[in-house]
Amino acid sequence: MFINVSDESITVSEDWERASLKQIEKISHYPVALIGDVLQRLGMMASAIHHVAGKASFYGTVLPILTWEGDNLAIHRALDDAKPGDVLVINGNGESNRAVFGDLLGEVCLARKVAAVVIDGAVRDVEELTAMGLPTYARAVNPAGPSKYGPGQVGAPVACGNVVCNPGDAILGDRDGIVVISRHLVPSLAEKLKAQDGIENSFREKVRASIR
Repeated sequence: MFINVSDESITVSEDWERASLKQIEKISHYPVALIGDVLQRLGMMASAIHHVAGKASFYGTVLPILTWEGDNLAIHRALDDAKPGDVLVINGNGESNRAVFGDLLGEVCLARKVAAVVIDGAVRDVEELTAMGLPTYARAVNPAGPSKYGPGQVGAPVACGNVVCNPGDAILGDRDGIVVISRHLVPSLAEKLKAQDGIENSFREKVRASIR
């Protein structure tokens, strides 16, 4: 960690498998809304988790984090294990009066090539995070900073935006919101999306042809 504090209060689960980034990248060419339709509207995060800073669109694999309300020690610890393409998915217990993420952690994310940050809680330093380009979604924005005592968990399933997010799941976001996809469903999803996209494009063409 980049901070000099004990992480003994943080429980870390290891040895879990991530979905293929190459397969997720294929899915990322489609809108989140279309992905959600193909998944029968399952895995769509609540709209309270919204885009607040950086780029809006992202894709990657879930690195789940559970934090104590208003505490970000677990986030610091999680970044020690983050791999390129990971998305920090943080259950901050919906706490909106104290931010658990800001621009300093954003700098670490960029160094670790973290793809995005999704927080069921609050964030701060949104102008700095926007300048960095780091895709950041959260429930709230608040300038009050966090404590760093723990406890917390890294790598165990968490709830975020009313969706259970397992380690290694695929996660994608755009201006419509966020969808989480079980890693077991990822390999077969691209073809289903291609088919549904074809159906919708055919409909658009029929509508446009009718008014020419």
